[in-house]
Amino acid sequence: MSWTFTSETNLATTFATQINPFWQSQVTESEFVGKDNVPVRYAYCIPDNAKASIVISSGRIESYLKYKEFIYDLFQNGFAVFILDHRGQGLSGRMTHDPQHGYVANFDDYVDDLIAFVESIVKPLQQGPLHLVCHSMGGAIGALTLLRVPALFTKAVLASPMFGIKPALPNWVANGLIRTGLAVNRMKKRDSGYFFGQTPYIAFPYSLNKLTHSKTRYTLFRELYDEEQEIQLGGVTTEWLKAAHEAMNTIEISAKGITTPSLILSADGDSIIDNKRQRRVAKQIPNATLEIIPRAYHELFTESDEIRDRTLTRVLDYLVE
Repeated sequence: MSWTFTSETNLATTFATQINPFWQSQVTESEFVGKDNVPVRYAYCIPDNAKASIVISSGRIESYLKYKEFIYDLFQNGFAVFILDHRGQGLSGRMTHDPQHGYVANFDDYVDDLIAFVESIVKPLQQGPLHLVCHSMGGAIGALTLLRVPALFTKAVLASPMFGIKPALPNWVANGLIRTGLAVNRMKKRDSGYFFGQTPYIAFPYSLNKLTHSKTRYTLFRELYDEEQEIQLGGVTTEWLKAAHEAMNTIEISAKGITTPSLILSADGDSIIDNKRQRRVAKQIPNATLEIIPRAYHELFTESDEIRDRTLTRVLDYLVE
């Protein structure tokens, strides 16, 4: 099929004249109460005669506000879109004394929220088959969800999934550092604390970014986080890192149990994800197709037009084939 996507050219104008008006008129925003009474924010939009419904599981530090362009593109191409802000980030509730902490107690909490979202909000509004589209940390959450409820989604797309992270330390080193970090927090009587070397939110200039080749999309992302300061998030806490390591180990050990037909997109220039481990795990997933996207940095959905258009075409072709 032929799909139409927004372009980097005059993207700020496209936001002003098309994307933001679309957001005001077509997108519903609300919240539900997640596990342990954490408020979880979400948004959705449903076009007339939707081809299918897509649930988006986003990456660390992200908010659905960062996905406006992607959601607009999906909607224009005939897909209903549902997206939630994971607990502890975006517009959802925080769980520690510092709202900038990248924190979660256990990745199962993310999974509980995602399943509750699908069952209570998405399914009553669903049109056509229900698909899952994930990015980065959202891919780890997605994989754990597919393990827990194999029949929840018809198909899944995992872009740059977090099956391993850099630096790829041996388990004994990672575990030792995590144990030390947790001990420091206990000593200081804190509910959580940044892992060694992690800091509150920093807006790196485009020249230092390793997320996208698109200066336009990167600039718009940073401007959004300057304007909507409540969605700013700092580095990871030791608690998040412990939970992430446990989640990634579970995914690797249980990969053969992920039976949902899946497309796994590996960004070849990714400096966030340990691609070696990611691809090793992907190859163990029975109904998965692994595709390597040449030259791409981590954020496939906000990459330069050439990479993004190719990626989105592959994703949408896969979902309707």
